[in-house]
Amino acid sequence: MSFRGKRKDGMDHASDETDGHAPPNKASKISAADDSDDSDDIVVCEISKNRRVSVRNWNGRIWVDIREFYVRDGKQLPGKKGIALSLDQWNILRDHAEEIDKALAESS
Repeated sequence: MSFRGKRKDGMDHASDETDGHAPPNKASKISAADDSDDSDDIVVCEISKNRRVSVRNWNGRIWVDIREFYVRDGKQLPGKKGIALSLDQWNILRDHAEEIDKALAESS
């Protein structure tokens, strides 16, 4: 009977490690494009010390990026916390700004 994940050739995993072939290295999460300072980002405003709004061209599309940043080795790098809005999404949000302001006024 065959189980999921079991090798068909009957060899166990330990024998693979001893044949001199190392497993392939994992790719770095930070690509060369992310690491360079010559990106197409236009910083529109800094909301706070570590939050900013920027407009960026990524994968051939324009995004409005609202993101937290962190400092590593003296460089500010984008963090996971944030949202990138497409132009369509940005236009919808912008069109509802008055309604958002009204809801905020009612809540306070």
